[in-house]
Amino acid sequence: MRIVIAADMEGITGVVHWDHTTATHTEYARFRQLMTGDINAAVAGACDGGATDVVVSDGHGSGRNVLIEDLDVRARLHSGGPRPLSMVEGVGPGTDGVIFVGYHAKAGTPAAILDHTWIGAATGVWLNGTEVGEIGLNAAVCGHFGVPVIALAGCRAACAEGTELLGAQLETAAVKTATGRMSAECLPPAATAPLIRTAAARATERLRQGSCPSPWRVTPPIELTVEFNASDLTDRAGILPGVRRDRRRLSVTAADMLQAYRLFQVLTRLA
Repeated sequence: MRIVIAADMEGITGVVHWDHTTATHTEYARFRQLMTGDINAAVAGACDGGATDVVVSDGHGSGRNVLIEDLDVRARLHSGGPRPLSMVEGVGPGTDGVIFVGYHAKAGTPAAILDHTWIGAATGVWLNGTEVGEIGLNAAVCGHFGVPVIALAGCRAACAEGTELLGAQLETAAVKTATGRMSAECLPPAATAPLIRTAAARATERLRQGSCPSPWRVTPPIELTVEFNASDLTDRAGILPGVRRDRRRLSVTAADMLQAYRLFQVLTRLA
């Protein structure tokens, strides 16, 4: 059974500030260690639940955050970028389930640590009229291949967002409870590791038994809409052929979710 662990950083144990996730800041080194620890807990849990093949996708920033020398030997690591499937590289035919680790809530979510969607300048993203964040965007790519997201670890708001979108069968591990965008009541690694491991183990066991969440599929054709926080950013992204503009929102129609995902990345890079 093949499990992909897609990892971000804002939802990792103890992270409450951009300094913790920025490679040029002195705080970053210790939070790389914490990120690797959260991932290792998920690897251990997936293996406890019956996984025989575990792939980790480092999805934060440059994709060069996970300390491979400290990574559980039962896992392989997708590192660096850019890469075709970005945050969920490794998902595709032959993948049985995906676990999100270190995920955060979408832009505009109250009481959510470092809420955003991909870049700070994007204030909203919609797929066929449904507002999504990185949880929804990446779950939809997994769904394109018929692969379910089975567990999620992050702040409590991210866990709630995942459950609302993907269903009550999603296993979650809340590693902190935000009191603001950059403040939270945090559990220490000794407490979060068992939570993450248990959620991953239960999710993988349920996957093996056929009682996991269904893949989250967005029916094509897909209308992708992105709202930016300033008109000049919309001007820049609006040069992409085929987009339609409504004030600070740009919309484009994609043939399927893979095309929508790539168009989203193009729009945010242009902006």
